[in-house]
Amino acid sequence: MFENVLSTMIFLPIVIGLAAMLIPFSSTTARRIGLIVSLVVLFFGIKVYLGFTGNGQLEFTETRSLIESVGIFYRIGVDGISLFVLLTGAALIPIVFVVVKDRPRAFYGSLLVTQGAMAGAICAADLVLFYAFWEVMLLPIFFMIGIYGGPNRKAATIKIMLYTVSGSLLMLAAIIYLGVAFHGQYGVWSFDTAGLAGLQLSDKAAALSFFAFMIAFAIKIPIFPLHTWLPDAYTEAPAAATFLLSAIMAKIGIYAVIRFIMPIFGPELVRYAMPLAWAAVIGLIYCGIAAIGQKDIKRLLAFSSASHMGILALGLFCLNIQALTGSIYQIMAHATSTGLLFLLIGIIEDRLQTREISDLGGIARQAPIFACFFAIALLASVGLPGTSGFIGEFLIIMGAIKFDTTLGVLAATTLIIGVCYMLWMFQRVFFEKGNDRTNGFADLSICETLAFLPVILLILFMGVFPQPFIARITPAAQSQIATVQGTGQISGQVALDHIQPQK
Repeated sequence: MFENVLSTMIFLPIVIGLAAMLIPFSSTTARRIGLIVSLVVLFFGIKVYLGFTGNGQLEFTETRSLIESVGIFYRIGVDGISLFVLLTGAALIPIVFVVVKDRPRAFYGSLLVTQGAMAGAICAADLVLFYAFWEVMLLPIFFMIGIYGGPNRKAATIKIMLYTVSGSLLMLAAIIYLGVAFHGQYGVWSFDTAGLAGLQLSDKAAALSFFAFMIAFAIKIPIFPLHTWLPDAYTEAPAAATFLLSAIMAKIGIYAVIRFIMPIFGPELVRYAMPLAWAAVIGLIYCGIAAIGQKDIKRLLAFSSASHMGILALGLFCLNIQALTGSIYQIMAHATSTGLLFLLIGIIEDRLQTREISDLGGIARQAPIFACFFAIALLASVGLPGTSGFIGEFLIIMGAIKFDTTLGVLAATTLIIGVCYMLWMFQRVFFEKGNDRTNGFADLSICETLAFLPVILLILFMGVFPQPFIARITPAAQSQIATVQGTGQISGQVALDHIQPQK
């Protein structure tokens, strides 16, 4: 039953999600089915974690021919990098089905399709397969924002669509070029990541292909100055869609740089690492300052999320073990903390019909459990020691100082901005005098409490006992860094041998 565990995690939610859209279930039934399916996916994710050995190679691999004549294969697997990105989505999405209520069945179906497509993008080891899942996971988000979003949803949907489609087309052109180049050099077709790592490209072709991929991923992360779609999309999207964009999809952008750009475009990444690192730090500073002036709590958190993604991106471009390990660790840490914050803000909006900070206050007295969970997620988001956010940020800053002292010190100092505006917001919303709107705010129900509690405990556990996670991340991170630095570069003959059995 567990031989095709990854395929089950990918296609079960996609198939059931499509069925929920087409079959006239009631909204309540669709939500319950979505919860059951997401829990089944989580069960399989736990099986993958327990069976994972952490040898630095892809595990739970599956390979099937799709279009063998042009080298397109259904090739999937997980390693220490993709494992925790996959588990993050599996662990968080069931919460959405618990807390998001009174939505049409198509909404819940879209959530399931997105979940399956995201798992496919994370597990894909073939570039064409990755591109297919990358596109599929975006389509339901467009519909969720455009149909169920806020008053300015149309403009936000058009903006995010223009950005992401433009980046995706650039990436598709680069993927096709790499496949043609591989065929020209070795006489066979391949879009396998390990095989393409052995390509010998001219400096100009390599640079153009590198930036085609990098722009697509930088839009999704996002990295300054390709971030301008984010505040509008995060603000206008329904809470569940904002959660998916921030907690998981942005992290897939980080993951994709590690999975595809590092092994295939190592020399180019080394060449442009410094300007990319500066772009990440500028985004960290700019979005942090922009968050200070926000009056809408969701928009504030949107800028905060973009700012913190800058620190994750910085860890990629430092090109050392400490920073890369920190970025991978921070993927899970940031996803859990920020994802929970967006869902909790969604509860505030649903119950009080406002997101204006000036309209809120006194929630801690009315809902102590809600306030406690919000506080833990917020403190993890700003990197308080003892929470998951501290470990990843500490490793990234340590690696950044090793890479460039000025960048590292600037990034570390700028993180203080996030602490200031987040604590200011928390004090205003939870501890200032309440009003007629907030005096009747209800605390989390038993079901909502039980849904959030495991993630809250995970945030604390990761902050105190990081080693079980780091031990599984480090071998894969070392392998990626060795490849970028040239000590683990795949030769053309090894690349050819790698795909020869599947000709």
